[in-house]
Order: sequence, then C-alpha cells, then structure tokens
Amino acid sequence: MVVMSQQEMKQAIAQKAIALGFSKVGITKAKSGIEAARMQSWLDLGYQADMDWMTNPKRQDITEVMAGVKSVICVALNYYTPHQHSDDPQIGKTSRYGWGRDYHKVLSKKLKALSHWLIEFGNQNGEAVQTRYYVDTGPIAEKAFAQRAGIGWIGKHSNVISREYGSWLFLGEVLTNLDLEPDQPHTDHCGTCTRCLEACPTGAIASPYVVDANRCIAFHTIENKAAQLPDAIATNLQNWVAGCDICQDVCPWNQRFAQETPEPDFQPFPQNIDPNLSDLANMSDTEWDQRFIGSALRRIKRDRWQRNARLALKPKT
Repeated sequence: MVVMSQQEMKQAIAQKAIALGFSKVGITKAKSGIEAARMQSWLDLGYQADMDWMTNPKRQDITEVMAGVKSVICVALNYYTPHQHSDDPQIGKTSRYGWGRDYHKVLSKKLKALSHWLIEFGNQNGEAVQTRYYVDTGPIAEKAFAQRAGIGWIGKHSNVISREYGSWLFLGEVLTNLDLEPDQPHTDHCGTCTRCLEACPTGAIASPYVVDANRCIAFHTIENKAAQLPDAIATNLQNWVAGCDICQDVCPWNQRFAQETPEPDFQPFPQNIDPNLSDLANMSDTEWDQRFIGSALRRIKRDRWQRNARLALKPKT
C-alpha cells in the first residue's frame, strides 16, 4: 500500500476524469453556502413555476444528499457543435443540448467509471471510499458547486460559463467521503455585459443571475404540460419548440470561445435539428417514439411537440 499526498490524489483524480473524456474537473468541499439562501429567495418569489422538485430541502444542504459526504468532484463536458439554427419560418428550433445522444446517459457512463475507479483507487491507498454521482438528476445546487470547484462562473443567464468553452457545458458531480483539498473558486467575468437580459424576448431573466421559469421559453416548451401556453410565451416563441438557446447564443464568451466537442455522442442526430414544423404538428405516437430514441428530447411528449409546433406555425400578427 502506498499512501499518497492530498496533491497527488487530486492530480490522479483529475487525470482520470480527463482520460474518461471530461473537459474540466474540479474539487470543492461538501458544504452548502450562500446559494442556499438565494435558492430560498428564488422559491419565495415563485420563480420555479411548477417544478416542485426544486423545493426539495436537500438542494439547500448537500450533507442531506449523502451521509458522510466531505468533498464534491465536479466535472464538465463540452457539448458544442457548430451547426446553426435555421431562420426558415417553416423550421422549428431545438436547443443545442438535445441534438445528440441523451447527455444523462453519456455523462452517467463516465461518472460511473470515475466512481468505480475512485473506490478502487481508495482501497489501494487504505481509504474506504464511498461515492454517489449525479447528472442533473439529484437535489444538488450543481452550478454553485461547479463555480466553487473552479469549473467556471455562473453567468447572468444562470448557466455556468468557462473561459475555454463558454457555457456549452454539461455538469456532473461525484460526492465522496474522501476529504480532498479543494480547488480555488472561479471568479465572475460577466462584467457590465447585459446581452442575455436584453435578448430574451419574454424577459425571463428577471435580474442578473436570476431566471423566472414562468417567463422562460425553455421551461414552457419542455416542462409545461398544459394544453395551451401563456400568451406572453406563445406569441414570442420565435419558432422554438424544444428549449431555447437565445441567452447563450448572444453571450460573448460563447461567440468567441465555443469549440467543437470531441465527444462523438454529441454530434447531432439529423432528426433533432431543423425539424419541419408541419411534421411535428402532425406527428403520430409511433413517429414520436421512433424519432427521439436515445435523445434527451424524448422528455417532451408528443402532445407538447404538437402544441409547440402549432403555435410556432400560427401567423404572426
């Protein structure tokens, strides 16, 4: 058995994460901070709309997520591909994150491998390691932990921005009982820029760093199950039928520093980009089932695709 120093252990973890295909990795202590109070303020304003899972109290105290957790290993994976959205009024727009293979499956596979490696690595160094990993599914304030781990900073559009890749990043976490030396938190580099606030057609960015889901096109096209969308959303879709990338598309960090992902699973499925609105509006259950196999866009059920497409097709007044 070889006992490693904190720095050697950190370096080994980072090297393994990069070898598994992650773009960035950082470590922070498993202590909730100011984001807990900010989350509560956000909830008090009702900005979560009907996303009841956001009210889970564990989201404000990570020690409730895993007993004995001491450190959070944060990872990020660049998903940008250079295809651009169409301006054709007959074509629907889908958010870039859903173009390729479901990111939950891609990151979960890599995080599982990292977790198993960490347990074995710990055993070899006399540590009884415990882990738990999440990809956008656990009650974790993942953006706040990513910033504290040095991955990037939370931009005014509420997405994590990195110097290397902009905000086209999927985030994941491995919680562990290992007491690891934390990385330096990332500093904010949005400066005085307000492009994302000004570009949002529905005013969903209520104030810098704060998004009101009640006014967010992405929320309504994906999560809202109602037969009709609010008029303020329906009249401002701008052909978005699955999510919305407007605030990220206008971000100077994305315009200058986005680079194509090396992850082949994130290359777009042809059926997920530039969908014909009429096809979506008249899609059968069978067509929906076949079209979105292996895609994160499968979360949007057929009736919502039809609703969104028909609204986008309505004559603009």
